Amino acid sequence: MRPYSLSVILLAAGLALTGCGASPGCRAVTGAGLGAAGGAALGAIGGNPALGAAAGAAAGGLTGAFTSPGQVSAGPSPFCD
Repeated sequence: MRPYSLSVILLAAGLALTGCGASPGCRAVTGAGLGAAGGAALGAIGGNPALGAAAGAAAGGLTGAFTSPGQVSAGPSPFCD
């Protein structure tokens, strides 16, 4: 049950934290960074921050790459665009 709960939390965090910028590449990069940070924090609670960061980066990067600014937007990116 615990791995399922953690994956649901990571997915929700990835959706909430991705999407800075307008281009798919920029959104993927910022989503991966934010997802990794959130995943590492949740992974630290679960005892494996590296695995949490990897899962968060993957979820955030993919969500950022495959959504449009109209679907999920956290505003303009300070790094690109």
